[in-house]
Amino acid sequence: MNSILIVEDDLALSSGLCFELDTDGYLTSAAYTLKKARQLLKEGRFQLVLLDVNLPDGSGFDFCREIKAGYPALPVIFLTANDMEQDVINGFDLGADDYITKPFHTQILKRRIEVALRRGGSGPGASGGYDDGWLRLDLAALTASRGGETLSITPNEYKLLRFLTANAGNLVTRRLLLEKLWDCDGNFIDDHTLTVTMNRLRGKIEDESHSYIQTVRGMGYIWTGEER
Repeated sequence: MNSILIVEDDLALSSGLCFELDTDGYLTSAAYTLKKARQLLKEGRFQLVLLDVNLPDGSGFDFCREIKAGYPALPVIFLTANDMEQDVINGFDLGADDYITKPFHTQILKRRIEVALRRGGSGPGASGGYDDGWLRLDLAALTASRGGETLSITPNEYKLLRFLTANAGNLVTRRLLLEKLWDCDGNFIDDHTLTVTMNRLRGKIEDESHSYIQTVRGMGYIWTGEER
């Protein structure tokens, strides 16, 4: 069971998040101050931190810096009303895995938690990358190369790669992919967009001699690549 530390001083919001995530099978711990968050982090084992920026006794940015210094692999998602561009940039520069501004959709937050956990190797079907000597994917660093040539991969293409490689050899249905993917504005993509995105991805990573994604007509896709 994945354990999530929620650092949020809005008691109603914190309680609501704990209820929603506990209902989904997570184990949550709430901290309303940085002092309490530091204590819980020291005493417990967490797989993810949801972190506000403005807290009664300090800045979430400073706490994120502490987390990444002591627990570099621990995913951090900012959940804050600070929506200025520079705040978002600061969050990512400090190593945050995601930055979500309030108000937010709970279902979108849950999906992004799933992605962050998989990226951090803590979620079901976690996958850090793929390497068969010709195609190299580092899904944590968001880099990809084919035959030594660097590839330009979009965020949604990385999401597809992460999910497919994490379930290598197994059928991943189109319906499941549609539930897991969203665009940069937090909107779920439609069936046509999924088809276009998949075709573009295959055009980037495959050629006549290298095939990685098998289409199961009317159902979904299977990652067929085998690492060396």
